[in-house]
Amino acid sequence: MTQWRNKLGVGLAVKVGVYVVLGLLGVFLFAQVLMFVGGDALYLLASVLGVFAAATVANAVVMRIYERGRLADIGFVWNSASVRNLLLGLGGGIVGAALVLGGPLLAGCAELSKTPQSGGSLVFLLVLLLFGAIGEEMLFHGYGFQVLLGALGPWATILPVSCLFAWAHSSNLGVSPLGLANTAGWGVVLGYAFWRSGDLWLPIGLHVGWNWTLPPFGATLSGFKMNVMGYAMNWKIGPLWSGGEYGPEAGVLTSGVLVVLFVYLLKAPIRHQDAFLLRARGEA
Repeated sequence: MTQWRNKLGVGLAVKVGVYVVLGLLGVFLFAQVLMFVGGDALYLLASVLGVFAAATVANAVVMRIYERGRLADIGFVWNSASVRNLLLGLGGGIVGAALVLGGPLLAGCAELSKTPQSGGSLVFLLVLLLFGAIGEEMLFHGYGFQVLLGALGPWATILPVSCLFAWAHSSNLGVSPLGLANTAGWGVVLGYAFWRSGDLWLPIGLHVGWNWTLPPFGATLSGFKMNVMGYAMNWKIGPLWSGGEYGPEAGVLTSGVLVVLFVYLLKAPIRHQDAFLLRARGEA
């Protein structure tokens, strides 16, 4: 513990503390305002946009105050390497989700059945999920994560932040111990993706690819049912495999796919970028 305190230093601890406070306050305040305007019917929209707005403001403020930098400096530089990493992330997320859903469908362990649509369009849902993924990546792998990465190293940062990522989903509908464990596993994969690429585009791609694939199949996403295609995925196997009310992310199939995705990140031709916050500390 003393070694960690020495590595962090008072100044860095203050920066991370300010970032965390701004993020938490922002999530609460923005979500409350959006809920007040839209009511319970817009719970998902308020949650997603609340996180996105809070993450944007928190990162922009601390970057400006402490680093004299821009929001783009947390990993949003756009170049050919960014495009490559985003596409590699999207491909990994889509294929990972397809394995979790396609295997049981082909094996007859699940089936798609017609069901009344719950309203909304697929395009709107995909845009909403895009903002949700970007917001979560900024919040959990933005400024606070990156300055800790430079001070403590990869695993001393990735593992605790992954636990916080899981905790943030602990109030979702139908959550289970395995669901939380897999969500923490997702935190590890996404955190390592940033470490591997030096930008947010790779973890955003993974996050978006996964989130975009589940709802069109009628699968529940982290406890949220978003039936916009008129289909529901009905499982013929128990919740250990299907994930129950939380969705496939709480099943052992996702546990296996997370291992596959981690190996994929080890082997994929990812272009490493010179992350601003790590470069400023001589760690990149």
